[in-house]
Amino acid sequence: MIEENVKSVLAQIPERNPFGEKITIVAAVKFQSVENINRAISAGIKDIGDNHVQEFREKFDGITGSPRRHFIGHLQTNKVKYLIGKVNLYHSVDRLNLAEELSKRSAGAGIISDILLQVNIGSELSKGGFGLEEVESAYKQIKQLPALKIRGLMAMLPLSDDEQLLKELAKKMRCEYDKLRAQDSNFEYLSMGMSGDWQICVEAGGNMIRLGTSLFGARQYK
Repeated sequence: MIEENVKSVLAQIPERNPFGEKITIVAAVKFQSVENINRAISAGIKDIGDNHVQEFREKFDGITGSPRRHFIGHLQTNKVKYLIGKVNLYHSVDRLNLAEELSKRSAGAGIISDILLQVNIGSELSKGGFGLEEVESAYKQIKQLPALKIRGLMAMLPLSDDEQLLKELAKKMRCEYDKLRAQDSNFEYLSMGMSGDWQICVEAGGNMIRLGTSLFGARQYK
């Protein structure tokens, strides 16, 4: 089942977006067993993303195949210390004090951590992230911190049946990404798009998508 899903996803998703940028698929592995994760990796998945620090730690040694590791969930500052040096890209840097803690811990470990700034593109109270009007100011502040490299932006589109609204929001994200990328050659990733809306996001210029259900089936909540 997982192997078939991975094969289907890899065949369905284009290699590049309309801007000619390579699309990276990040498998969202929340609540998945080590066995399921390793099956997906063996089938061709090269990037996996965790939502919870405890899960990340419990499963870390059991993951095979040396995938790139992403942290894609809400991150508490007091748990940053458990991830330093083990995560290739932090997607959900949604506030200044989290960036400061990542910077401090990274500097202490003698490494540079790659991060994305999370944008609350739908202005949803239930989601974290910088408002679209705050992104440039946040970027300028966080860019001054040592031991961090801002690699792009991340967003989650709202759950909505209004496809036109979703397309407009995705295009706004691409515009913001392009504006900041013009100032910073380190910008490479626009992480937006999940199993239900990746087509809209890729068409608008997303180049990193986070897929869970498409790869593993409906999530079994604990």
